[in-house]
Amino acid sequence: MKSFKGVPKGILKDLYIKMEKIRQFELRSVDLYQSGELPGFLHSCLGQEAAATGVVSALTDADYIVTTHRGHGHVIAKGTDLNNMMAELYAKEDGSCRGKSGSMHIMDRSKNILGANGIVGQGTTLGMGAGLAIQIRGTEEVSVCFFGDGAQNEGFFHESMNMASIWNLPVIFACENNMYAESTCQSYHMKPNDVADRAKGYGVEAIIADGNDVIDVYLKAQEAVKKCRKGEGPILIESKTYRWLGHYVGDPGIYRPDEEVEFWKSDEKEPINRFRKTMIKNEIFSEAELDEMRVEVGKLVEASVEFGRNSKSLPPESALEDVYKEGIL
Repeated sequence: MKSFKGVPKGILKDLYIKMEKIRQFELRSVDLYQSGELPGFLHSCLGQEAAATGVVSALTDADYIVTTHRGHGHVIAKGTDLNNMMAELYAKEDGSCRGKSGSMHIMDRSKNILGANGIVGQGTTLGMGAGLAIQIRGTEEVSVCFFGDGAQNEGFFHESMNMASIWNLPVIFACENNMYAESTCQSYHMKPNDVADRAKGYGVEAIIADGNDVIDVYLKAQEAVKKCRKGEGPILIESKTYRWLGHYVGDPGIYRPDEEVEFWKSDEKEPINRFRKTMIKNEIFSEAELDEMRVEVGKLVEASVEFGRNSKSLPPESALEDVYKEGIL
């Protein structure tokens, strides 16, 4: 069977399909949000498909992830059903959290997705806590907490890194550095060029990946996961990437030069077309095969939209449910 850089063809296909699912799901959800169909807020990860797919694809179903307000890609890559995800964005009963989390707090315990978080950097503490639980149990899972470049200025990040380091926890701190903390350019809010430099102060190994090259991210994440399973964690992975849209859907993004955005959206930089060109050039897949996969993903995404639209709305009294767990008090 063919492979590329030691990655088997079957895994390469899986990486491509996951990126296509993220891209098409995000494009469709942005369209639905802008047309007024989806409630709440939406923070798109368009352009960051490789960073999410590469890290999550190095994990097993048993491993844990903690995501962020820009977390659709992580959730899709971990395997949450697209129908349930879209119903959640519609705030419908068939959503993965019964329509009560929406985009910014989506979780799926069946896939060990411990939830998205609207508090910048706070997910690092949850990821560190999951790593501690793994260590106490004596099992071999890994915990991955995702965050952006802005979050590494928060106390949550530094406290979590310190505790994970001194206890050698099986935690991967996965930074998706898209160059902007909301509307603030990285060069304005931090001195080092690399978030990875932050790891040095805690004695933590750090890896920098091309966040728009899914194979580079996947191979480096694989190595990090292996080390964590052997008790050599924690490890920080910084994936350098770029988000196509503003901080939230509707943000005009006037703080970013137009030519910068277009550069990162070009075929040479954006992750999916880069992957396609590499696969075709190395005769792993033909253009027709990749196109067929893209079409099949499109059908799944459109089916999820119909599922979300047709799912039952929650009655008002359901707001009082799922608030307290019986037997606690």
